[in-house]
Amino acid sequence: MKLKQLPWALTVCKLAGTAQISLSEDFYFIGRTDEEISLVCRTERTPSDTLEREDGWRGFRIEGTLDFSLIGILSKLSSILAENGIGIFAVSTYNTDYILVKEENFSRAMAVLAAAGYETAE
Repeated sequence: MKLKQLPWALTVCKLAGTAQISLSEDFYFIGRTDEEISLVCRTERTPSDTLEREDGWRGFRIEGTLDFSLIGILSKLSSILAENGIGIFAVSTYNTDYILVKEENFSRAMAVLAAAGYETAE
């Protein structure tokens, strides 16, 4: 399985509303529940009206389109990282999964996943 590194620094933040989110950006995730609005975006594109923000994330995605019948892909990756003391922030889309780790753990995360047999690419 191939893991593709994302080339940007990422921010995870909480917003009061969606007015400052530009839907024309090339990369972002919006999550809205009855309790909050969360946004994952390129750090340099973080809206100015964030309620809370956590900078310093890097990410990678599982390449290709994952069939919904596949079981345990995210679990296996997160287990390998957890066994190596690396916390994650995961986001899933219709096609695939994205995993974010803190910047200071990113190189080590890629190394332990490569050692576990995953192909990592920039």
